[in-house]
Formats: sequence, C-alpha cells, structure tokens
Amino acid sequence: MRGINGPRFDEGLIMGACQGFEHLEHTADVLIRARGRTLEEAFEYSVLGVYEVITNTSLVKPRRRIDVEVQGFDLENLLYRWIEEHLLYTDQEQLVFSMFRVCGIERDGDEWRIKSAAWGERFDTERHEHRTIVKAMTYAQMEIREEGGCWRVQFVVDI
Repeated sequence: MRGINGPRFDEGLIMGACQGFEHLEHTADVLIRARGRTLEEAFEYSVLGVYEVITNTSLVKPRRRIDVEVQGFDLENLLYRWIEEHLLYTDQEQLVFSMFRVCGIERDGDEWRIKSAAWGERFDTERHEHRTIVKAMTYAQMEIREEGGCWRVQFVVDI
C-alpha cells in the first residue's frame, strides 16, 4: 500500500525535494505547500499538512479507515471539497488522521473525481497533542501545478 506516513517537513520543505509539506507564514491563517512526485502524492501530503496543524500525526494510530470520494468542477474545487470532507469527519466524529492514500484522480468530461482512504482514530486528549483548530479549507492563494517533474499544491486553511 502506498500512502503518506513518511517524511514531514514542518520547518520548511527541502528545496528540490519532491515530497513533503511545509507550513508557511500567513497573516492570520496557515498557508500549506505540499509537493509530490505525482498529483496523488501531492494531495496526500496536502491533507497530512492540514492534520499536522491540528495535532502531531505521528501519535495518531491508524485504527479506523474512512473512504473519501468527491467530485469537483476543476482541480482546485476537487482539492477544496476533498479537504473539507476530511474536516467534516473531524468536526462530526472527532476523528484525526495520520495516513492517507489517494487511489486515483481522474477527469471525466467536465468533472474531476478523487478516490481515497484515510486512517486515524478519535482524538484522545490523553494521547494527542492539541495544536490549532482548523475551521475550514479556503481558496486563498490556492495553486496546483506541475513544475520541474513535481506536483506542487498550495492553499490556506482558516484557523
């Protein structure tokens, strides 16, 4: 199984590296930039970056799997709706995640689709670090593009 539970670059992405995420300064919220060798991997690092805002994901055990499938009218809308879907599980069921696998991102006519899975568990105040509440995904500073053989995804989350 391919999935993200590898290198994390909280203090900045190593330049030239094609994997990982970083949290960048923003006036009021958190700017996340992720990279991957594929678009799917860049999306995986993107959502991992979101959950690193919420808690230390290395302490989150993969006890429960959720499947997430969403559609969007373009890649940006797909990313937005996909991250929001994960955040709904956090808001409604207090789930936090540490592993992600995007099985595919496909374009079907005028619509984009993503199929994925995430593994995590209920937030436990005894074991999990409480960092910052992520209120919502935003379109602010959102970019998705291929550059130099890597995919780069960037967006802001509202805290």
